[in-house]
Amino acid sequence: MGIFQRVRDTIARLMYGRNGWDQLNQALFISYLGLWIMELVLGAMLKSQIVNSVLEGLLFVLMLLIFYRTFSKNLYKRRAENQKWVNFFWGFKSRRRNAAARRADKDHRYFTCKNCRTVCRVPVGKGKIVITCPKCGGQINAKT
Repeated sequence: MGIFQRVRDTIARLMYGRNGWDQLNQALFISYLGLWIMELVLGAMLKSQIVNSVLEGLLFVLMLLIFYRTFSKNLYKRRAENQKWVNFFWGFKSRRRNAAARRADKDHRYFTCKNCRTVCRVPVGKGKIVITCPKCGGQINAKT
């Protein structure tokens, strides 16, 4: 057995039953890299010890959080945290994608229900109409 095989086996034994690397850790690491680059740029431009100290403190806390999440054995809580992050990020991404598709659609107008925030689609050129929300039954007075 070679040295690399032994190192790989040792790391595998160490990580057994631990959280490891997930999407939230990736986002935290990207935030860490962004803060690190900001510290380098601001440190060179401002030469301020206070700014450097604050950013170094944030970097230290962020790295501790990344290591804590990676080596945590409380899988239930770490997976719940990761699922909250994935749901938030997916919702943000899909809202942006849907908004771009709505802007590109010239054949329909989109209205948002004030009660339940559902987006309702109506053909263009129908004049003044009353739209009934399919989800909650709320009324929207609109001009298409």
